[in-house]
Amino acid sequence: MCGIIAIHSFGPPVDRRVLERATAALGHRGPDGRRTWTSPSGEVGLGHTRLAIIDPEGGRQPITSEDGRTHVVVNGEFYGFEATRRELAQRGHRFSTGSDSEIAIHLYEDLGTRFVDRLRGQFALVVWDERTRTLVAARDRFGIKPLFYSEWRGGLYIASEAKALIAAGVEPRWDTEATYRALHACPDQRASLFEGIRQVPPGCLLVSRGGTTRLQRYWDLPEPLRDHEAPPVDVVGEVRARLERSVNERMRADVPVGCYLSGGLDSSAILGLGAAGASEPMTAFTVGFDDEAFDERSWAAEAAKHSGALHEIVSVTDRDLADNFHQAVRHGETLQYNGHAPARFLLSRRVQSKGFKCVLAGEGADELFYGYEFTRAAARASSRSLSQRLRLLTRLFRSPRRRVPGLHATSPWLARLVTLLSGTPALLDRLDGGVKQLRSTLDQDFLNDFSGLDVYRDFYDRCEQAAGLASWKPARRITYLWFRSLFSGYHLAADRLDMAHGVEVRFPFLDHELFEFTQQIPLAALAGTEQEKQLLNEAVADVVPLRTRTRPKKPFWAPPDSALANSAMSELVHDVLRGSTGSAVPMLDPAGVRGVLDSLPHTRPEHRRSLDSLLLSLTSLAILQESYGIGSS
Repeated sequence: MCGIIAIHSFGPPVDRRVLERATAALGHRGPDGRRTWTSPSGEVGLGHTRLAIIDPEGGRQPITSEDGRTHVVVNGEFYGFEATRRELAQRGHRFSTGSDSEIAIHLYEDLGTRFVDRLRGQFALVVWDERTRTLVAARDRFGIKPLFYSEWRGGLYIASEAKALIAAGVEPRWDTEATYRALHACPDQRASLFEGIRQVPPGCLLVSRGGTTRLQRYWDLPEPLRDHEAPPVDVVGEVRARLERSVNERMRADVPVGCYLSGGLDSSAILGLGAAGASEPMTAFTVGFDDEAFDERSWAAEAAKHSGALHEIVSVTDRDLADNFHQAVRHGETLQYNGHAPARFLLSRRVQSKGFKCVLAGEGADELFYGYEFTRAAARASSRSLSQRLRLLTRLFRSPRRRVPGLHATSPWLARLVTLLSGTPALLDRLDGGVKQLRSTLDQDFLNDFSGLDVYRDFYDRCEQAAGLASWKPARRITYLWFRSLFSGYHLAADRLDMAHGVEVRFPFLDHELFEFTQQIPLAALAGTEQEKQLLNEAVADVVPLRTRTRPKKPFWAPPDSALANSAMSELVHDVLRGSTGSAVPMLDPAGVRGVLDSLPHTRPEHRRSLDSLLLSLTSLAILQESYGIGSS
């Protein structure tokens, strides 16, 4: 829920007009109220736009401690807060609201920066401690809620979205290195596409005091159990119990709670468990496409009926995707690789129109239970000994046939990594084609600026140093890398598409205690059968239709229409990339982009999806530059 702003000035007092302007830029995140506060000294200003889900009448923010010396603004939800609230009250704390957000300020009073260890949920928050003149910002463990910051003109500016920092006066300019990484599908979760606007990484604190700002990690994905150790007793029963608790806690709200439903196992399981504990039928929301290969309406309808849920279908045409792509990119503030961004934007708009502010969703199950093909392949590779994997690497790089030209030019190390993790040559071939297509569209000076940067090795080295990945099995390693790259940097960025319409999405699978438990389950139990996500399948068998449990995984993708002739999305892509908007993007080579567009009629069907991702990411760049008036460094 909500949008937050904080300004910590190291010089002149905070300008209230700037604070108000930045807060107003987040009005879509909090349509139920807007408040700002500045400290008596003018050193700090806090802003909050409210989406009222718990304690609608009394949960206004910023919230102030009993002695008036500590203040907090929170975006998100703390689950199981009632028990913490009772504990704090027994220790003498007095509460001024019924909101879950208020536990944060009292935990901070008792524990200092270790207060985040006691918070369970999805959140981004800022605390101002008048006693120590310290500002503390925190982001949840998985990065579900966004948190941007900028050290600018003698102060620290923090906000839920980059657009609020731009509204505060931060000049929008391209961060060319972050853009280079994102174009290579390796986004840096510490950066944004805007120069000087950073992100607090998932599981991290930002502490500002005396003009000095530092980041510190308070949580990381835990090192998994050694596979030879005994698994927990009754793994299926324990997964079911923990998942039920997670769903029930995320059903806690003083407003109706709905559910996003794709028709697959993950969202059907969440709907089934939520409906089983609800006093009234839930409402499920499903996107439907004209292209039967991507449409899941019939599967979703079966799951909704099985759970006794009301069912809302949001039919999305190619024209709808094209007409809403600009807005989706502007709100998302990042590259969009697929048309599912405007589809999600339209889905949340329907949720809002039906009077819902809060929905559950199934993201995170594939990460917990190895549902992606690349993680399953890595799990199979994990059964090989280290010596076998090293022999694979040796064969790969001694064989001229296996030297991948595009990857060798961009990252001679990536092919080694892919082979070490999963040993799938077909994946190398797909990566090779994608890299060559991408580089043919980029400006040569832009490429030269990063000729010495191997983004994949740099990313892996940072992760290895942080978590000691060398001792992890390949499947565990690739899960860690996924969490620290596209999952937090792209998939969870859908928060800004949902919150564009004031809709909070809650993810029961992304409960850190549930994740810590699954890390202790041997890979053989998680991904050792032919059935995808067999462990989850067994745990939710009674609340999900049999047909749903036995169908292959189908990711939420919109039809790849940008690569097709005579479609609205194709028209949009051509208009943007062939026109002045696309030509103005400094990172792009207009002639190279036109060459790719001209090649579309000759594109083989199996290459459509990768080409679609490339074209939409380039179109995103052009739309972002136009929408925010981005300049170059």
